[in-house]
Amino acid sequence: MLRLLLLLLSTWTGSAMVRVALMRVPSIRSQLRTQGLLEDFLKDHRPDMFNRRYAQCFPPGTPSLRLRRSSEKIYNFMDAQYYGEISVGTPPQNFSVIFDTGSADLWVPSSYCVSQACAFHRRFKAFESKTFHHDGRSFGIHYGSGHLLGVMGRDTVKIGDMTILNQQFGESVYEPGSAFVTAKFDGVLGLAYQSLAEILGNPVFDNMLAQKIVDQPVFSFYLSRRTRTSNPQGELLLGGIDEAMYNGSINWLPVSAKRYWQVEMDSVVVQGGSSFCPIGCHAIIDTGTSLIGGPTRDVLRLQQLIGATPTNNGEFVIDCTRLSSLPRITFILGGKEYTLTSEQYVRKEPFGISDLCFSGFQAFDIISPEGPMWILGDVFLTEYYSIFDRGLDRIGLAQARHTIE
Repeated sequence: MLRLLLLLLSTWTGSAMVRVALMRVPSIRSQLRTQGLLEDFLKDHRPDMFNRRYAQCFPPGTPSLRLRRSSEKIYNFMDAQYYGEISVGTPPQNFSVIFDTGSADLWVPSSYCVSQACAFHRRFKAFESKTFHHDGRSFGIHYGSGHLLGVMGRDTVKIGDMTILNQQFGESVYEPGSAFVTAKFDGVLGLAYQSLAEILGNPVFDNMLAQKIVDQPVFSFYLSRRTRTSNPQGELLLGGIDEAMYNGSINWLPVSAKRYWQVEMDSVVVQGGSSFCPIGCHAIIDTGTSLIGGPTRDVLRLQQLIGATPTNNGEFVIDCTRLSSLPRITFILGGKEYTLTSEQYVRKEPFGISDLCFSGFQAFDIISPEGPMWILGDVFLTEYYSIFDRGLDRIGLAQARHTIE
C-alpha cells in the first residue's frame, strides 16, 4: 500500500496541481552590507531596543512586544532569497511573496500603510476588490529584526491557476525600521501548520485542502544553487511531486510536532569525528531563511572547526583560498546521511573586485518542549529536493538534480 501511495504521488499529473516559479535575489543582509549599512541596521534592530522605540505605536498589550520575550517566529526575512507571485482580490492585485515553511500567516502591505517600506512595494487596495470582507481585528507579528502590525480581512487569493475563496490574510499597516524598505518581496505566505499562525483562521494550504483545490495534500520545493542563470531559479509545486527535480529515492521523515515542519535529527557530524546532538535533537525544514541555524554553543564550536572568524556584524568570514581544505558537514536524518561540502555551506558574495566568503551557519536558540532545535534553511535545501506531505504529516528529502553550472 505504501509503495502504491508513493507511486501515485510521484506520477500524478492531474489538473489540480500548479507550478509557482521562484526568483532568487540577494538577501536583505547582502544588500545592506554592499551599501555599508548593515552594522547600523543591526544596532537599531536589537529586540529590546526595537521594542522600546516602537512600543507606543502598537496597541497596549501586544504579545509580540513584550520585553525579554523568549520565543519568536523563526522566519528570518534578513536572509530570505526566494519569492514568487500571487494575487489577492477581484479583480486580482499582484504581489510577490516569500513562500515560507517557517511561518503560517499570509500578509501583504495595505494601501493604508503609513511606513516608508510600503511606499516601495505594491499595496492592497481593499476598496477596489469586489470580494473583500473586512474583519476588524488587528494582529502583530514579531520577526527576528522587527515587528509588523496590521488588520485582518478575507478575500480571494490566486496562486497560478488555483483560486482560494474567503482566505484569511493580513494587511500590514505599519512596518517600522528599514528592513522591509530593502526587501524585494511584498509579503509572506506561510506554509507551516495552523497552530503557528498569528492571524486567526486557516492558513492558505489548509484552505486549499478544505476547498479540495488540490487532489494530493502535498507541496514540494526545488531551489537552485548560487548562480542567477539557473533555469528555473526555484520552483514550488502545489499538489504533487516532480520526479525531474531529484535523483535517487525519497527519504521520508515523520513530523515530530505539528507547528513548524519539524523532524527528529540523529546527529550533526563534522568530518574527522566531531559531532553535535549525539543523542538526537530536532530540526526545522525552513524555506524562509537561507542559512543553517543551531544552538549557540554548538554553532560557535562548529565555526571554529571550519576556520570561520567573527565580524562586528555577528557574521563569520572564511578565507576563500582555504575552501578546498575545509571539512564536510553531515546531517543524519532518519538514518540517512546528508553531506554538505565547503562549496555548499560557504556563501560567496561579491565585494568590489573580489569575493567575500561567509559561513552558512548561524547561532539561533529556539526554546521548545523538544529541546535544542536546528534550522535547515536554503543552504541545505538547495542541495535536497523537499516534499511536505500534510496527508501523512511527513517530509521527504531527495538529492536535488542540478544542471552543470
